[in-house]
Amino acid sequence: MRSRIWVAANALMAIAFLFSVIVQVNDPDPFRWIAIYSLALVACTLELLERGHWYLPAVTAAIAGIWALALAPNVVGQVPFFAMFGDWEMHDVGIELSRETYGLFAVVIWMAVLVVAVAIRRSRLGAES
Repeated sequence: MRSRIWVAANALMAIAFLFSVIVQVNDPDPFRWIAIYSLALVACTLELLERGHWYLPAVTAAIAGIWALALAPNVVGQVPFFAMFGDWEMHDVGIELSRETYGLFAVVIWMAVLVVAVAIRRSRLGAES
């Protein structure tokens, strides 16, 4: 039996990833961003349905992690962290890169949480057999 807190947290992240997919429609390069956030959304949804496997969130985390690390040198130490929360509009490329990088890190973190959650759920199911 899953806790309500876990279901609520995962549902919240699914909603956040859905919102991320929607806002990418106006991005100059939407398709790759829609793809990564959609993968995260599908992983969350499968976990909500208790159909998740470890490999989808693991692969999604790996892709997002490599991508975030490629962007990070242009952000870390270059753009103040809280600058990305100042306005909705993109005032400069640094703020856009900052939002993109930290969005990818959010994907990595939550996908890692899903990998662990799936492993725990599967081990419990195996123990009950």
